[in-house]
Amino acid sequence: MPETRSAAYAGSWYEQNGEVLSRQLGEWLQKADNPYTAPVRAIIAPHAGYRYSGRCAAYAYKHIDPSQIKRVFLLGPSHHYFTRKCCLSIASSYSSPLGDIPIDPQVYQELRQSGHFEEMSLKVDEAEHSLEMHLPYISKVMSGHDFTLVPIMVGALTPESEAFYGQVLTGYLNDPANLFVISSDFCHWGRRFNFTFHDKKCGPIYKSIEALDKLGLDIIEKQDTSGFTKYLRDYENTICGRHPIGVLLNVVQFNSGKFDVKFVQYEQSSQCQTANDSSVSYASGVFMLRG
Repeated sequence: MPETRSAAYAGSWYEQNGEVLSRQLGEWLQKADNPYTAPVRAIIAPHAGYRYSGRCAAYAYKHIDPSQIKRVFLLGPSHHYFTRKCCLSIASSYSSPLGDIPIDPQVYQELRQSGHFEEMSLKVDEAEHSLEMHLPYISKVMSGHDFTLVPIMVGALTPESEAFYGQVLTGYLNDPANLFVISSDFCHWGRRFNFTFHDKKCGPIYKSIEALDKLGLDIIEKQDTSGFTKYLRDYENTICGRHPIGVLLNVVQFNSGKFDVKFVQYEQSSQCQTANDSSVSYASGVFMLRG
């Protein structure tokens, strides 16, 4: 019997009441700027608890035009389950307080038949928050439009594997009915994250964090796939969605279309001043089809 992945983090990481949640998302979306009008084919947005990153995510979702979208590819990192592959869900739908979202059976069959994807158990699926935290926003912006979901949990990929999966998925980006959503937070700073990089030339710790993140964001905007790999190797910035981002950069690189990439919002959960502090950074970016 088809299974539905439950909204495991509703009531803790975000509001469980659908009406309250919809109103909250609507307020964030209303206040967010959307300076770009070109067709957005992919976004990068954060996946922390909504009181930390919900406002930032609105800036990416504000740019989405739901009228042409029939299918949403949702790629998020694995925080708890180790694999060197990308994983598909065994569920047939994903639940959220704003309604259940059906998984696209045709695309899932195509991906399964490729033999390159692993299946994750419902337990692994429900433990992972990187996909779930995007479901309410996707439901909100797609409200009134029929669509399906293609959730993919991205494992600890090598640069070569990121390129491989980029080739596997690039054809789907050619279809204007498909939207790619990439789930990622940026720098996790502090002893609890085992990352305390501080370039004192930048001033306070939080300014050093911002400079480090902005360096990475600039590389993503330039769509420099190998440069992003080198940046991660050189600085070891704790970007939890680095592998989904790497896959998307390869999808774009292998794609026949040309894209402009812009980050439209950047925030930090707190401003670190001392070694005892900690923070997580959030950024929202849009990939727009050029011309």
